Amino acid sequence: MRIALSKGKLLAGSETLFKQAGLPFPAAEGGRKLVVEMGGFRFLFVKDADVPTYVEYGAADCGIAGRDVLMEAGSDVYEPLDLGFGRCRLVVARPTGSSFAFASASTVRVATKYPKVAAAHLQGKGLSVEVVRLAGSVELAPALGLADCIVDVVETGRTLRENGLEVVEEIAASTARLIVNRASYHARRDEVARLLRTLQAQAAA
Repeated sequence: MRIALSKGKLLAGSETLFKQAGLPFPAAEGGRKLVVEMGGFRFLFVKDADVPTYVEYGAADCGIAGRDVLMEAGSDVYEPLDLGFGRCRLVVARPTGSSFAFASASTVRVATKYPKVAAAHLQGKGLSVEVVRLAGSVELAPALGLADCIVDVVETGRTLRENGLEVVEEIAASTARLIVNRASYHARRDEVARLLRTLQAQAAA
């Protein structure tokens, strides 16, 4: 069975979950190898945002991705299990004490790594939106006049505070999810079911 794993923030939690469940998992010190086979699994190490794509198109049977990534990707995959780790929030934030008012703005300029989610959320409030897509350091955008606000993930909110930002509202809570390719869900039903049962029992422990 092929499993796509994020090389980013969810990797440590994925390793802990698999090992506690008694499943094989490549050692963290395994180097830069992107495909590792062990214990009947073929692990694919890819970027966070690419996990849903590998699973949707069948390059992987299963994968572990954050709900924030899944919301942005909009991939056609099964999402049968909330694994419970990697908790964070997807929020709208603006400069602390800012006089900027969303309700009276003709256009809101938002900086984000989540352009689809940000546009849909703000447009759903009847706002005209201009999205500035950034790959990182999104918190800098308002201070430099690049955007009125940002949409990003936060865990404790410390990074926002240190950069003079405050949360305006929460769009969604996010945790790691097990996702499954639709064809694999049926073609490899027994293997997928065993993996689901094993991980579900450990996630609930």
